[in-house]
Amino acid sequence: MENTTVTTPAARETATELITKWVALWNGDYAIAEDIISPENRVHAAMFDGGDGSAVGGVTGMQGLVTQMRSLVSDLAFTIEVGPIVDGDHVVIRWVAVGHYSGGLPGAGAPVGTEVSFHGTDILRIVNNQIVEYWLNGDTLDLMTQLQVGAG
Repeated sequence: MENTTVTTPAARETATELITKWVALWNGDYAIAEDIISPENRVHAAMFDGGDGSAVGGVTGMQGLVTQMRSLVSDLAFTIEVGPIVDGDHVVIRWVAVGHYSGGLPGAGAPVGTEVSFHGTDILRIVNNQIVEYWLNGDTLDLMTQLQVGAG
């Protein structure tokens, strides 16, 4: 059985507006978090601490995740390379993030100021114009290699 979803132009426009705000959040605009993140938001991701993301929930959890990432690379700038791809209540983007290492990652051998660039894919499930589920697939190995984690 084929599974096809028809996405209306209005739904695509709404998803595109939400993704624009999503990228702005990751670029440091914390003020919009309550508008776009559901209090019931769940995260599915391989975390730096070895967790699966289930401990990151709701608006404050997402703000904390963004803050954690930006503490390592304070000038981090995300841009969209592919998407948004809209399929029903799911939106997918492929992004690239660039910035300079700020320090603070245990085991990192890269000097503060090292330029980093890495990619990832976000899958978001949207209900009532808010993100209720977030799957993150980031190239953490590439980032950790650039930061020389475990090297030397």
